Amino acid sequence: MDIVTEKKLNILIQLAEADKHFATAEREMILRIAKERSFPEDSVNKLIRSPQPIDSLGALTNDQKFDYLKDCIELIYADHKIFESELIFVKSIAIKLGFKKSVVEFLIQNFDKKLQSELKSQVFKEYF
Repeated sequence: MDIVTEKKLNILIQLAEADKHFATAEREMILRIAKERSFPEDSVNKLIRSPQPIDSLGALTNDQKFDYLKDCIELIYADHKIFESELIFVKSIAIKLGFKKSVVEFLIQNFDKKLQSELKSQVFKEYF
């Protein structure tokens, strides 16, 4: 089983539950990511029932770190509602990934306004 994907899905599941409402759109996004990475749906359902503690994320590559963060921001938008509890959770993940917590506001403000490559470049230049 792919540990990088499992860690990401675990984080996204906990983020989806941060507002105490696991929206259908959030679940669909998590299952889509799992499917894209050939991660078994039954394993995703086990993680949903019993999320794992979030370990250190320092061993990830920079591409993986940005990917985790980008997917967290995308999940926040999945149900078209942004909750303070979600923002607090994503900021804690950003810090664990080695980013400044202010990266979350930057990504939220620019997520649909800039190309991914532009965002990534600016994130690593200013927030890492």
